Amino acid sequence: MRQSSVDASADAALARMGYKSELPRNLSMLSVLGLSFAIMAAPYGLSTTLYITLTDGQSVSVIWGWVLVTLISLAIAASLAEICAVYPTAGGVYYWSAMLSTKEWAPMMSFIDGWLTLVGNWTVTLSITFGGAQLILSAISLWDETFVANAWQTVLMFWAVILFCALVNIFFSKWLDLINKVCIFWTAASVIIILVTLLVMADDRRDGAFVFGHYDASESGWPSGWAFFVGLLQAAYTLTGYGMVAAMCEEVQNPHREVPKAIVLSVFAAGVTGLLYLIPVMFVLPNVKTLLNVASGQPIGLVFKMATGSAGGGFGLLFLVLGIMIFAGIGALTAASRCTYAFARDGAIPGFRLWRKVNPRLDVPVWAIILSAVIDCLLGLIYFGSTAAFNSFTGVATICLSTSYGVPIFISILRGRQAVKESTFSLGRFGYAINVLTICWILLAVVLFCMPVSLPVDAESMNYASVVFAGFAAISIGWYVVYARKHFTGPPLSGEQMAELSPVMSGKAVPDAENGDEMEVVKK
Repeated sequence: MRQSSVDASADAALARMGYKSELPRNLSMLSVLGLSFAIMAAPYGLSTTLYITLTDGQSVSVIWGWVLVTLISLAIAASLAEICAVYPTAGGVYYWSAMLSTKEWAPMMSFIDGWLTLVGNWTVTLSITFGGAQLILSAISLWDETFVANAWQTVLMFWAVILFCALVNIFFSKWLDLINKVCIFWTAASVIIILVTLLVMADDRRDGAFVFGHYDASESGWPSGWAFFVGLLQAAYTLTGYGMVAAMCEEVQNPHREVPKAIVLSVFAAGVTGLLYLIPVMFVLPNVKTLLNVASGQPIGLVFKMATGSAGGGFGLLFLVLGIMIFAGIGALTAASRCTYAFARDGAIPGFRLWRKVNPRLDVPVWAIILSAVIDCLLGLIYFGSTAAFNSFTGVATICLSTSYGVPIFISILRGRQAVKESTFSLGRFGYAINVLTICWILLAVVLFCMPVSLPVDAESMNYASVVFAGFAAISIGWYVVYARKHFTGPPLSGEQMAELSPVMSGKAVPDAENGDEMEVVKK
């Protein structure tokens, strides 16, 4: 009975925001924390991007870059959590941008931020699953050092990974709560096992001066100081996914309390986990040039092999990281599909009537899952033209999600933080300072993560993050010109909410394709 009343209260709150509840509220705070923890997947994300910091500064970039970005990410997460506590809906930052804006600017702000969020969600899922495919294939080289996966093998493995994640999301959605919780314990256990194994079995160890103070950016081609900032992509990419879980608000009990807590706690947990993982790896780090010459571009397997003294031992540790990757891929696709569903619900995506459908038997937006997976599969084809495709995927994911987080925070600052004054997750008197810090970092990140990891570059090694970003921008602008500028008015608002937030725009629900029903909302 109590559970039903909690769900009814959350559904009523959602209705006041102009939406009908269609997804079951079967996720707990621990589950959402696990989902966010899974998407960030610190040991996995740090493993697949290790080549970045080994090129751009080595130990100082690895350890202190991680600490720096963790602190900045906590500031961004807290800023988002403060807003999420006021507007707990699957639309996430897209919805928040509309609610925080003025009536005149809200449609455009929500449309822009919605597309940034959507592309960010898709490309985070892409980078996780694509990096996972590379890592799986790199395991073969533990036994056969001459093995180098070709483009077709890499892309086919990537498709297999994302297909698996899609099937889990479609047919095992009722188990997502358990999967997300198991992820927390799998990750924690994996880090402990890896930490102990590396420090006990490694014959050669670096000293503390190397682990915490060695800096060498000679392999990067960048000026020494600037290379450190370019190397921050490793940490920034790994710690980007926390805001994606706002898309799960409509599947959580008491989302205004539980989701904000999960957003912030997941960053803290990922920060600690990442540090516990990185320190032992750096203590047993082999020759850096040897690692950078690994053909697959994924040297972590070789680190494990050399530390344990055997291919089997190396694979055993790598298997733990691959398990984390599977959790991350499933979680990222879950969040991406819910983001797609939420944005399509307001008519902001071509073909929205299909993508917003929720399968009544499976209780999931099946077509949104399929669209997210297909988009990622198509983007994976970039690898045929660029061996640095993974770097491009991580870059565009970080840029899109970071800027999508920045839009509502920036609007909130411009409007005097009026909307968040009564937030149940208030930042209080530190709110302005924290918000401004996040905006400054995001502006820097956009510039940094369009840059290649090292110089010089050619057509194959270039960072194509800006190209992918421009491509999606062209699609979104085209859709806006053809359809959205006349029909898209932003998220819907109920009459009650409109009365409470009179300076803020109201929206128009998109009619249902089958029966033309429309939610009762206030029109502009």
